[in-house]
Amino acid sequence: MPPKVVVITGPTATGKTKLAVSLAKEFDGEIVSADSMQLYRRMDIGTAKVTAEEAQGIKHHMIDIAEPDESYSVSRYVEDAAKCVDDILARGRLPIIAGGTNLYIDSLISGRSFAEEQGDRALRHELEEKYDAEGGEAMLGYLRGFDPERAEKLHPADKRRIIRAIEVYTLTGKTISEHDRETQLVPPRYDAAVIALDFTDRARLYERIDKRVDIMLEQGLFDEVRQLLSSGLSDKCTAMQAIGYKEPAAYLRGEISYDEAVELIKRESRRYAKRQLTWLRRNESLFWIKWDSVPDFCEARRLSTDFLHSFGL
Repeated sequence: MPPKVVVITGPTATGKTKLAVSLAKEFDGEIVSADSMQLYRRMDIGTAKVTAEEAQGIKHHMIDIAEPDESYSVSRYVEDAAKCVDDILARGRLPIIAGGTNLYIDSLISGRSFAEEQGDRALRHELEEKYDAEGGEAMLGYLRGFDPERAEKLHPADKRRIIRAIEVYTLTGKTISEHDRETQLVPPRYDAAVIALDFTDRARLYERIDKRVDIMLEQGLFDEVRQLLSSGLSDKCTAMQAIGYKEPAAYLRGEISYDEAVELIKRESRRYAKRQLTWLRRNESLFWIKWDSVPDFCEARRLSTDFLHSFGL
């Protein structure tokens, strides 16, 4: 049997980190981040990176491990995170994978392999130029023509993954979706108990997201982006295309007003949460904890503990 791990997931701003820390204390665990942005150094406020106070002494892995100008792929995440998980298991402790980047989580649990580092640089450069010239919507439409399944999962602004999906099909004649189905036949690397957080009322979730953005602004989000750009980081790099970074960058370039940038961050964060929920609802084995107006972490810990005991932990 694959070794047992715990996953805490859900849309942005639902309290994943707080619950993960609580359960790590209960089950002698360590946390492995599954957030595609928290792995970048110097990008703290806009990623809601866990603070020392929030961590409460619980060891967190896969945070601050790459520079913002690095291209960090899913395959690299799986390789690096699996080493962390296996080390935690070897020391007799419980790995708790916490985050909202569900592609990372699913790939890590399944042990899925990717050929992302292999490709044709000339073709990739050609596709990048085509994307820049025609836009994300057009490229996503092209992808939809031969791989509608993958196109449905991607946002027009996700330049790297759109290009990669087209590149793989062009080079191999096989879509990434086909590759995914083939790898599903391989036994999973880990046996995961997955706890998903959400709100019973979508409006409550959106209110919490908006409030979280307001807190980021108070903490100095725009100053963080300004410092990143002043350090020489290009606003074209993958990390700077993330929600909470590309909007302030556009403001600093004089393309939009401050208020417009703030509203865009909130709007795109809400849309991202909706996409996260769409992804999660395909998995019928999730253990859902749904908050009412305010998260009740004491009750969540009780429910989660009962669930994990039934899972054999």
